[in-house]
Formats: sequence, structure tokens, C-alpha cells
Amino acid sequence: MLLCRTQRTTRVRVLMRGGAYLEADWRRETLRTNLWFVPAAVVLAAAGLFAATYSFDRAVYSGRAALPSWVISGHADEARQILSTMAAAIITVVGLVFSITIVALTLASTQFGPRMLRNFIRDRGTQLTLGTFVATFFYTVVVLVVISPGPHGDFVPHLSVTVALGLTLVDLAVLIYFINHIATSIQLPQVIAGIARDLSGAIEAQGGEDPAAPVNRECGPSWEELLVKIDESGTVIRTPHSGYLQFIRHERLVRIAADADAVIHLPYRPGHFLVKGHPLAAVWPAEAAAQVEHELARGQVTGPYRTLTQDVSFGVDQLVEIAIRALSPAVNDTFTAMTCIDWLGDCHCRITTGWHPRRVRRDPNGWVRLIAYQADYERLIARSFEKVRQAGVGMPAVMIRQLDALSKIMEQTLEAERRQVLMDQADMIQRACDDTVREDNDRRDVLVRYQALQAQMKAGPRR
Repeated sequence: MLLCRTQRTTRVRVLMRGGAYLEADWRRETLRTNLWFVPAAVVLAAAGLFAATYSFDRAVYSGRAALPSWVISGHADEARQILSTMAAAIITVVGLVFSITIVALTLASTQFGPRMLRNFIRDRGTQLTLGTFVATFFYTVVVLVVISPGPHGDFVPHLSVTVALGLTLVDLAVLIYFINHIATSIQLPQVIAGIARDLSGAIEAQGGEDPAAPVNRECGPSWEELLVKIDESGTVIRTPHSGYLQFIRHERLVRIAADADAVIHLPYRPGHFLVKGHPLAAVWPAEAAAQVEHELARGQVTGPYRTLTQDVSFGVDQLVEIAIRALSPAVNDTFTAMTCIDWLGDCHCRITTGWHPRRVRRDPNGWVRLIAYQADYERLIARSFEKVRQAGVGMPAVMIRQLDALSKIMEQTLEAERRQVLMDQADMIQRACDDTVREDNDRRDVLVRYQALQAQMKAGPRR
């Protein structure tokens, strides 16, 4: 290792928002993308509510407390009849809510694509609705069970019965909300805007500075020199399990590498599919590979599907999938495709500044410990425009909207290389127009937008 050096020049490193925040985001996403966690939490809350009301009812029964005037009174048989009716009605509505949810998921799979299912499963409104009804059913059944004979006559939990009736009124309001929520959430503009909102959040989360990074402090070889050393004398670590790389715990990998006095090179980024037995990472020096390999499983997560936490290109792919489905001959919905293009343009306006594909992570002393990657700018632009352009062959409206989106992105792009990437996409759109659009007036409309983009390119970025 070389001597430590402090530099005031701009460091060639790519930093992401604090790893602890992103890992918390990933854990929240894992808990959120299911239909059991929120209902289970609401049922636990109902159990706590029952414990409180039952204790008060016991105190009233033993003469240590008095019931408020608004509490419903009655005999044990009346309470059992009321609670039995409520429980039967609630479980029927629970079945209705589950049926509506399954219909919505089926519609999402056929209309928007199978990758959209996760967006509907993770919907908080659906989860809270299911949780509210299941919790009310649970509360009602438990209250029904505790009605029993006692030394002072039948024990009737009057407060608990009154609370159960109050919960049914809440359930009625939740049912109305749920019907409106489902009717709104399955609308394509809402789905597209929701995906774009999640994508924008992921871009913001992954584009910031790393608060744990040492400031103006670099020790040892540069990452370019280390890549050469890794290629020459590094050791490859194989993938233990097949699946999509979902999450990389960068800070943990930095600690693992620091403990072994090594450097880890991860050529794959979240979203890539890993095959068991194929290379996963490279370690230098070679003698540290055994220690790093033993700990590496704790530094990354592999699973059967992609997530948006560290995989920005996944959000782009979701919008593109909706667009190309809309442009298919079976659907032929040009306006939906144009909506997707608008939101893709908005997201790329956020990406165009401060986006760096290489992730060079250093330990607190400034030594390079991890070299990782992220989707590069050119690839993100290509993913956003190429498939839509290919699906929109012969459609001037789609071509015009793509050129308009490129113009908006270029307006905020300062780097010459990235501006050229945008212009290359515009060139391909113009060539596709010349080859596939037969009407002269339509070609002229596309050409006007293309020439405006050319002029914008020649004028250079706005400072």
C-alpha cells in the first residue's frame, strides 16, 4: 500500500446516500411487499385494545369501577346475539375485500404486466383495509368468548361490546374508502404516476453524498490502480445462490474488506441475475479471499425478483413495459405510451445531474475497500427510449413525444458526453421516422422537433 495522501482536488469517487438509510429502506420494502404484515400488526393492536376494555369490564363486574353512561347495557344472550351477527357480517365482508383484491391483482397482471403486481400488493390502503376487518373480526370473536357465568351473575363485557359496535362503524367507513381507493388505483395514469414517484425517490436516495465518507482524505492506491492489481493477482469468489442481486450492504462490505486489509470488486449491480457457481466478486490480495468469502454472504442479498431500493433501472423498465404494452397491436393505446414517456422524461431530468455509475467506497481512514457499480447514464437513457421507439415504429405522435422528452432532458444536461447520448437517441428516432412514416406532413412535424433539438445541442448547455 502507498502512503496516505490528502487531496483538495475533486475526488474520482461515487458516493451514495448513507448505507444505513438504504438498508432501512430495503427492509421496509421487504416488509411492505406482502399482505400479512400490516394486518398482523392491526390484529395485535386489536388484542391490546381488548386487553384494556376487558380489564375495565372486569373491574366493573367486581364493583371497582362504574360504566360510563354511553356504554350499551343488556343481558348475556343479547350480547351473544349481537356479537354473533357482527362476526358473521364482518367475515363476509372480509371475503368480499379479498375477492376485490384478487380481481385487482389479476387486472394488474394482465393489463400492466406481471411486474406490476408488487406495486399493488405493497399498497398501504389495501393492507390497512384487510387489517381493519380482520382485527374487528378477531376482537368480536374474543369478546364473544369471554361472556360467561360468574359468581355475581353472567359476566357481560359491556364496554367491549360497545367498542365492537364502534369498530363496525369504522369498518363501514373503511369499506367505502376501499372501494373508492381500488377504483382510483387501477387507473393507468395513477399507476404510472405511482411508479414514477417511487422511481424519483430511488433516484434521490441513490444520488446523494455518503455521510460516512472521509472528507478530502485518500490513502493508498487509486481505484484505477487497484483494478489492475485485481485483474493481475486477485481471486474470484463464486456465487453461492442463483437469483437477482437485490441489495448490497456497502458499509458492511467496507468493514469486511477493512478487517481483511483487502479490496473487493463487485462487477455486478442490483438488478443483475447471478448464476450459482459463476463469479460474484474479486478480492485483492489473494490471501484475503478466504476470509472475505466467509463473510460476503452477509454483505449482499439475492432473491427471486428485482426491487427498486438500489436498482433504478427496474423503475425505468416498469414504465417502459407499460408503454410497449400500450403500443402493441392488441392494445393500441398511444396516449398511455405518451404518458409513460412524459414521466420517463421527468425522471431523467433528475438523473442527468450528479449521476455516477462507479461506486468507490473507502474506509474511515481513506483506503479504497469496495469498487461497485450502478447503471450508467447511457444505459439508462437507452432503456428508456430504445424499446419504446422500436414499439412505436410508424407512429409520429410517439416520436414527437420522445423528442420533446429528450429536449427537456437536454435543457438540464451540462456534460457534453451526456448531451451527445441524448442526441444519438434523437438521431435514431429521426431515422425511424424517415423509414416508417409515409405521410409527408407527419414526417415534417417530427423533423421540426428534431431540428429544434439539433439547435439546442449546438447552442450548448445553459449555465
